[in-house]
Amino acid sequence: MKTYKLKNFLTAFGIIAIVLTLMPFVALDYWWIRIFDYPHLQLTFLTCLAMLVYVIKFDFKEWRDYMFMGLLICCSLFQFAKIFPYTKFADFEVLNSEKEGPILSMFTANVLQKNQTHDLVKTMYKSIDADLMLFTETNRKWMTDLKKGMSPAYVQQVEVPLNNTYGMLLYSKFELFDTEVKYLVSDSIPSIHTKVKLTAKDTIQLYAIHPTPPMPQENPLSTDRDAEMMMIAELALGSKYPVVVIGDFNDVAWSQTSKLFQKVSRLLDIRKGRGFFNTYNADNYIMRWPLDHIFISSDFKLKTVERCDDVNSDHFPLLTILTYEPEDREQHTLPYPTEEALERAHKQIEKFRESQ
Repeated sequence: MKTYKLKNFLTAFGIIAIVLTLMPFVALDYWWIRIFDYPHLQLTFLTCLAMLVYVIKFDFKEWRDYMFMGLLICCSLFQFAKIFPYTKFADFEVLNSEKEGPILSMFTANVLQKNQTHDLVKTMYKSIDADLMLFTETNRKWMTDLKKGMSPAYVQQVEVPLNNTYGMLLYSKFELFDTEVKYLVSDSIPSIHTKVKLTAKDTIQLYAIHPTPPMPQENPLSTDRDAEMMMIAELALGSKYPVVVIGDFNDVAWSQTSKLFQKVSRLLDIRKGRGFFNTYNADNYIMRWPLDHIFISSDFKLKTVERCDDVNSDHFPLLTILTYEPEDREQHTLPYPTEEALERAHKQIEKFRESQ
């Protein structure tokens, strides 16, 4: 009887795994569909575990057993293919730097607006002393506390404190100009667009974003998030300057939306070949995935990327150090925006506009 129950349980789990694997292919923007873009790492592990137990415990006597195992194998291979580029078995998309050229260090942190331990964040950013810092989920209280004792080197400041968990604070040691705070999809969801002067001769374009997640308590559809990401992708594609896009994307790197963002923007992902660097959820060891991202143009190489220690937020901060090496940009292989990809991006933007 126990064996019979175990087989039924594994069969039920296998069916659920198959359904969850297929869900991201459903062309709908509802949160309860798009949320299944996230847990491919967890699904891969659980599906492989179910297959292992099934093989060890049961004899294959019927064609149904072989068909069921075949479907599970297909699911696990599909899931692993999604996450494989972010394992250390894959090739780097952004090459390692071997030079001491112009360096850009960036510290990004979703601080969790209700987090009261502001000193943890302050102690960390002071010890890191990055060239550029982006804080999200920041209200006026966070802004006031973070600036107490801040180095006067951060003379360049773009501050958008909000009480809706979408406030943003940008501090830079480099000169910022042509700076705009834009509200691309909502008058309550800002993004920061600015040029950063690295040297007298070198300027880059920076976009800092924090779109809404597809969650019932936030936004029941992914339409707004997807549209904002596509708008930024089109801006990046048309920029005459090297581009850096940073922030809490509320999306995993392997989702259809993020992959389309990369194709359209022609930007590179520093994670590929190096690891997941899961920044969310800091409060849950099992349900973690990469939501905070840094995408860069081929003018940069990577010195280091590091997930920082817990600061009592639901996100881990991220430290990234780049070198600016435009003379070596041809060494990178860039994503390419096909006509079909450009059309899909345009349709997502139009879908959002029609919904307003």
